[in-house]
Amino acid sequence: MIDHALFDPARTDPDAERLNREIIAAQARAPDPWSLPVEEVRARRRQGSPALPAMPRSARAETLTIPGPGGPLALRVIRPVRKARGAYLHIHSGGWIWGGADEQDPWLERIADRCGFVCLSVEYRLAPEHPYPAPIDDCEAAALWLHGEGRRLFGVEALTIGGESVGAHLSVMTLLRLRDRHALPKAFRGANLFSGLYDLGVTASARNWGEERLVLNSTDVRRFADGFVPDGVPRRSPEVSPLYADLKGLPPALFSVGTRDPLLDDTLFMSMRWAAANNGGYTAVYTGGCHVFIRYPLAMTERALELSERFLMALA
Repeated sequence: MIDHALFDPARTDPDAERLNREIIAAQARAPDPWSLPVEEVRARRRQGSPALPAMPRSARAETLTIPGPGGPLALRVIRPVRKARGAYLHIHSGGWIWGGADEQDPWLERIADRCGFVCLSVEYRLAPEHPYPAPIDDCEAAALWLHGEGRRLFGVEALTIGGESVGAHLSVMTLLRLRDRHALPKAFRGANLFSGLYDLGVTASARNWGEERLVLNSTDVRRFADGFVPDGVPRRSPEVSPLYADLKGLPPALFSVGTRDPLLDDTLFMSMRWAAANNGGYTAVYTGGCHVFIRYPLAMTERALELSERFLMALA
């Protein structure tokens, strides 16, 4: 069971508390992203900001292009310096609307070097230009390619998957597609799911958060869902909200979340449903952590990344 003391604000690390105040202040000074054209927000995100610092691009990264359902599909690949022990299919964050496969290279370099995994990040199509089901279709195609040709190309058998925020959502949707459409429930040995958004009807923690923007606020979560889900698709259908899916037969997962994340309920609810489905795994709760806090230089970040790496290494 999760230790209830983890939710005590008095246990928040002072550095995390200071960082949270800085992020809130920086975002309050910045333009409302929903007042700007989507391409401008994407460009600003790539440049970085005090609230969302850009991560350096890896000189080791290469681009591999595979057939996709909407045309050529790019995979950003970072290989380990030694013989590969497995592969990690990464799915990036950004509310299905922003973000890119090249915006989290340092995390993937760490996994490549510490776990010995070939890391591949999917450049899936973005909403609102390409709403549901396009992003899921692309991630499904990448997973199928990795399970087939990719394993032979990289000389690996152990496959893992994961992502942050909507990347965690797309990871779970991909696992469900593999199980239900391709009879491959255990094609991937485990899932590394950080700060996921699993209920597009919006959970209570996201609904009740309000307008203070600590990376995310209530409006952001609703607007992301609006951009991703077309009219006529029920928000709590298992086709878009994996919290309501039959989760039986999926691989173990590591669920990680901070207590200062509007999506806290998503992880707490999803991890309990995962456990009830007897899939195995772990849930890690970080007191005072904001949404995807691993982007920021904190002692908490190092603990979270090390736990993710230990989880992934145990699957090889």
